[in-house]
Amino acid sequence: MNFVEELTWRGMVHQMMPGTEELLQKEQVTAYVGIDPTADSLHIGHLCGVMMLRHLQRCGHKPLALVGGATGMIGDPSGKSQERNLLDEQTLAHNVACIKAQLAHFLDFESDAPNRAELVNNYDWMKDFSFLAFTRDVGKHITVNYMMAKDSVQKRLNGEARDGLSFTEFTYQLLQAYDFYYLNTHKGCKLQMGGSDQWGNITTGTELIRRMGGGEAYALTCPLITKSDGRKFGKTEQGNIWLDRRYTSPYRFYQFWINVADEDAERYIKIFTSLPKDEIDDLIARHREDPGRRELQRRLAEEVTKMVHSEQDLRMAQEASQMLFGKSTKDALMALDEQTLLDVFDGVPQFRIAKSLLDGEGIKAVELMATETQCFPSKGEMRKMVQGGGVSLNKEKLAAFDQPVTTADLIDGRYLLIQKGKKNYFLLIAE
Repeated sequence: MNFVEELTWRGMVHQMMPGTEELLQKEQVTAYVGIDPTADSLHIGHLCGVMMLRHLQRCGHKPLALVGGATGMIGDPSGKSQERNLLDEQTLAHNVACIKAQLAHFLDFESDAPNRAELVNNYDWMKDFSFLAFTRDVGKHITVNYMMAKDSVQKRLNGEARDGLSFTEFTYQLLQAYDFYYLNTHKGCKLQMGGSDQWGNITTGTELIRRMGGGEAYALTCPLITKSDGRKFGKTEQGNIWLDRRYTSPYRFYQFWINVADEDAERYIKIFTSLPKDEIDDLIARHREDPGRRELQRRLAEEVTKMVHSEQDLRMAQEASQMLFGKSTKDALMALDEQTLLDVFDGVPQFRIAKSLLDGEGIKAVELMATETQCFPSKGEMRKMVQGGGVSLNKEKLAAFDQPVTTADLIDGRYLLIQKGKKNYFLLIAE
């Protein structure tokens, strides 16, 4: 496959240096994307760059994922209005290990293929580089005038930053440029890719390579992904959508994708999946005929959740999605992990009860739901609804209003789910 053609129809090319496509058609190219290890998980804002590497490998080229263990200690001014917090070595080492495990979901690091992916860490070649040696051997090749002309620097100097631009951050583009030079020299890497906000840093790298040794180097960037309303992609009221289930459960991850706008779904399915063009074109055509079925969003959510998590996590997320609106079962409810249960019923009225109420023979359902909690305003209303088959405990209809509720009914040893009619839920938390 032609890598540039593949990225182009997917809407993933923003800028490209002349000669890049010709190089990619001529030989197997080693290319890299830099990832800042400021956290021990990637979030979906990283996904476009990661997918560029994935498509690169699928097209027969060799991807390098560069984790900035050294540059992460400094912070990149590109697109930022404030200097970021600096991290210590131990934290960075932990973050790098976690990020590699996540990248393995997208890239082949393990096979014997000549284009298997590699993870590189710029801390390995920067840790013993003294300040004096760096300024003497590298700094002399790039002028301050050249560095000052970059948009990322100009924006910070022209009032967007409250505290200006520190010398530490100003040196970032030179350090990133040296990464490209090092990989060009030691790994034969001829292409650096990244988001459009990285164009200045990447082209500084191509210039440094040219001035230090005359090597061949190219740049390619993808557009910054936004929502159709112009807002930042990947941000929700809860914050970032993370790839690590500790921070974003597979259910909440799945829900993010299934709830994207129609216009966004058409762009995102090209960028964030590996589905072929004819299949995506067919999905988009069917979706436009009947947007109400949300077929495009469902397929997008399925593909990305499966890729980031697993087939099993996808099935659980799908079953959990039916919990509020579909005819799910007690078995499906009991299969949910605690975080998914809390995510599904986030916003549902909650009552805390003493766990001791459920000990031994337990408590009558009517006492639990109308006296100990306010699921029902009165015992009479509760009795009437039970007789009409309108009350469920943990997705099973109550047979009698005085049915005992015991610790054996608890989900995860802590929760009870009460359903009143079709749409009213209450979550009881036993403590």
